[in-house]
Amino acid sequence: MAVVTFVSHDGDTHQAPLEEGRSLMQVATENAVPGIDGDCGGEAACGTCHVVVDPAWAERVGSSEAGEEGMLAMNPEREPTSRLSCQMVLCEAWDGLTVRLPEFQM
Repeated sequence: MAVVTFVSHDGDTHQAPLEEGRSLMQVATENAVPGIDGDCGGEAACGTCHVVVDPAWAERVGSSEAGEEGMLAMNPEREPTSRLSCQMVLCEAWDGLTVRLPEFQM
């Protein structure tokens, strides 16, 4: 089974099944991954699903789009590979994807 790994700010790992065509945020919230709130339901309007993509995966998953950039720009914990997980639509090629969660969500 394809999986995605979430690493909390303190190093705990949580794996969830990769469901092609679903957003990373949906998979995280449906699998009770701590640290992903998704308060706006995936509209890129709240920033509570911020993740930092492992640099080894950054090129494969791509960079943030204009709508995502607005929310990420306001986040003090933003990093070069930051993304909103609600805007990341999963595909089988991402099997093994690892993302890190910030200490705080906005």
